[in-house]
Amino acid sequence: MSVINLPSRRETTIIIPVVLVWLLVTCLCVGFRPEHIYIAVILTLLLFVTDTTRRLVVAMLPFAVFGISYDWMNILPNYEVNPVDIRNLYENEKNIFGIVTAAGTLTPNEFFALHTSKLMDFFAGIFYLCWVPVPILFGLWLYFKRQYKVYLHFSLVFLFVNLLGFAFYYVHPAAPPWYVASHGFDFIIGTPGEVAGLGRWDEMMGLDIFHGLYSRNANVFAALPSLHSAYMLIAFIYSLKARCPWWIRVLFAVICMGIWFTAVYTSHHYVIDVLAGIACTLIGYAIFEYVLMKIPAFNRFMNSYTRYISTPSSAD
Repeated sequence: MSVINLPSRRETTIIIPVVLVWLLVTCLCVGFRPEHIYIAVILTLLLFVTDTTRRLVVAMLPFAVFGISYDWMNILPNYEVNPVDIRNLYENEKNIFGIVTAAGTLTPNEFFALHTSKLMDFFAGIFYLCWVPVPILFGLWLYFKRQYKVYLHFSLVFLFVNLLGFAFYYVHPAAPPWYVASHGFDFIIGTPGEVAGLGRWDEMMGLDIFHGLYSRNANVFAALPSLHSAYMLIAFIYSLKARCPWWIRVLFAVICMGIWFTAVYTSHHYVIDVLAGIACTLIGYAIFEYVLMKIPAFNRFMNSYTRYISTPSSAD
């Protein structure tokens, strides 16, 4: 059983300022929401109550930084940095992946918008509900199974791939397919997030899950690359490195491909976006594992991080 084990003075001087800075920047630049206080209080308690909970929170920091980074994109919308690609991306999609029909050449998104089914709508919603929760649950499973090294590589590659994607959003802002379907090729500042084809799942299930999620979309013009397409691929890659049952790997592969299909089927992404998300994953993984891990200082950091998050009785 864990007992109260307060953090060291050094840990305290890091924890409190970091939490305060996060709250201050978020409240001033993004906008205050009650959950910000709830999260800060819970995290602070977990950091201070026991050594075990503190190690868990520190282990989960890559996911926390991911969430904060996504939220902070509201501070500076990417369309204020570079012009938004609306028409060119659409035309390239049609030229490369266009489907010839009696009505003319359609993008895959336009084709699926005319050929929906209740079964595909149902599975589309199920697959898209997995895109963040399943990787996080996989990370927790790795942690509690004491596969600390694999967990840390997985969580940091997850964060690294996100940061690469976020950076590209500012280099090349891009509109999603539903934007063209709803607004054409004109740039409209302040366009709210759109549930698109996932609205059919909400309507079918009598829920407002996706409406709630997309109403808080940090940036509408962040379609390329599709990070939805990246997350489960990262989980699948590290499931191959972890000690886990074969069915988990099969499940991750199915969910991964299901998300790729859903992204296009529901008009949230072009096929080009999905391929870019896959490429972003592979590039991020390769840089992390074959470049960063070859740097002695970074390797020492990883070893120290792994030792810190390991429970004393099982540290390697």
